[in-house]
Amino acid sequence: MSEVAEVAVFADEQIELLAASGWNTCESVREGLLRAGLPAPTAGYLKKAVPAARWERARRATEALREQFQEARFADEATFGVLLVPDPDKLDTRGAVDPAIRADQLGKPTPDVVDKSLPAGALPVGPGTDWTLVATITGPAGLHFGSYQDIRDEYDGKTFEVDDVDTRDLMVRQLWGARVLQSGRELPDCEEGGGWTFTLFPGEGLVGGRAVSGTVLHGKVRFRLGKPDRGIAVVRVCPALVIP
Repeated sequence: MSEVAEVAVFADEQIELLAASGWNTCESVREGLLRAGLPAPTAGYLKKAVPAARWERARRATEALREQFQEARFADEATFGVLLVPDPDKLDTRGAVDPAIRADQLGKPTPDVVDKSLPAGALPVGPGTDWTLVATITGPAGLHFGSYQDIRDEYDGKTFEVDDVDTRDLMVRQLWGARVLQSGRELPDCEEGGGWTFTLFPGEGLVGGRAVSGTVLHGKVRFRLGKPDRGIAVVRVCPALVIP
């Protein structure tokens, strides 16, 4: 298969997945996008708005991530693909969203739980573009590399470097918050999915000596702070690359 054909197949596969994601199939999420002034990322919209060259970069980035982390613990359970991150000036996914948006995800409008000590958070995807493509883990759980301290202090930087980017810097709340919305009713890091996990954000600094993480637990989306040396198997991370 030629490279052009491979890109076309990848684009078609990702567009189909995104069209069937929570952005479009959860009515409460879709209505939240419209209230925020964002276009719904339907198949028709994505085919028109995303040029072939960007799909090519997304395919290469996804393959590079998959190859780099193929030996990581739980790599066989991780799904790499394209995440859509909304313009943060219209819908900021670094923290709590309008509870109404969660209605179809959680069964009723439910406020997110955000630790009061948390600052605004890192913003690798800035404002100005309705939807930005990010290559990352799009499935229910990420990879295991131990605790926050392990990831930041014990590993050689090359472990996480892909295309000259330290992917640890992209492990942040903004991307996880978008992933939760994109996941629709099949929530990531959720105890109802058969295997509870939580996602660490090594791209965010410690807050009062505590590490930032996200999870869905007891029917609520939670942005939390916890021990930076907690390295049990449920602690996960999601390497990522922003697609320009």
